[in-house]
Amino acid sequence: MDSLTQVLLGASVAELVIGRAIGRKAALYGAMLGTLPDLDVLIPYGGAIEDFTYHRGFSHSLLVLTAAAPVIGWALHRLHGLASLKRWVAMVWLVLITHALLDSFTVYGTQLFWPITEYPVSGSSTFIIDPAYTLWLAIGVIAALAFNRRTSTGYRVNAVCLALASTYLAWTMAAKAYVTDIAERSMERQGLTHNHLLSTPAPFNTLLWRFVAMQDDGYYVGYYSVFDDTKDIKFTRYESRTDLLQPLADNWYVRRLQWFSHGFYRVSQPSPSEVIITDLRMGVEDAYVFSFKIADIAADGSMKPANIRIPVKRDTSRLPLFWDRIWDSSVNLAKAKP
Repeated sequence: MDSLTQVLLGASVAELVIGRAIGRKAALYGAMLGTLPDLDVLIPYGGAIEDFTYHRGFSHSLLVLTAAAPVIGWALHRLHGLASLKRWVAMVWLVLITHALLDSFTVYGTQLFWPITEYPVSGSSTFIIDPAYTLWLAIGVIAALAFNRRTSTGYRVNAVCLALASTYLAWTMAAKAYVTDIAERSMERQGLTHNHLLSTPAPFNTLLWRFVAMQDDGYYVGYYSVFDDTKDIKFTRYESRTDLLQPLADNWYVRRLQWFSHGFYRVSQPSPSEVIITDLRMGVEDAYVFSFKIADIAADGSMKPANIRIPVKRDTSRLPLFWDRIWDSSVNLAKAKP
């Protein structure tokens, strides 16, 4: 999730666990600890693909965070006292763990069980920025900080808002299961085959959902709103030049991206001299967030491995269409085939 949401979640959890004992310091330390796991972005892993696929690795591991919590909790207890060591450790652990668990609701993937496995857990039921979730956290933290500490009003409001935010996450999972079933049935009725299907929320909401259905040489993209009056989804097919990967089948960059993207990727050749792999999970057609040049093609047709991230095409002009599509199934979000 975005940094602001993680800061607010950390502050909210810390207020709930230890706020009565240490006052406003709880929100401060919760916010700081809520940011801590994401500082792995400052670590250079050796290249663009390495930085992309190793993020949310060891620093988001439930095992590593559980081991770190007593150390950090002990240090804070020594610094401030005010509450028991057990309470300090519990606060630190819960803030760190909820950070990693929240990230696992997004489509990007979180290596929750590193080093036992590097498998990136990806619930893909929540967009990386979701105001409907963040707003509850903000209200709760503001209330905890604003109300007189001699009363319990602020703590109660924060607790209720945290519970409502958690309930919203439960809604996202239920909505995902509902729309995924609709997508599967719709593709079956249309005779559209696929190897695997991804369902993920459209930007900033969980009312409109995006589907990516992979085939060996291409993929389908479709959208469905929970307010649609039909359960037939219009899918648009796009090609993927997977044949270009044959000379690179054993290349680490290729295999790493295939694994990390859970198979939801496109292969393209925008120019005669380069091969691009695009992660289809984040973004929309012509505006995907993560694309990498994985090979340069020489004049004789030979390929040399490359490891370069392609700059993102930011196209905010299409965002209003997603809002319109929630309420109107006739709105067309498909882009021209590349």
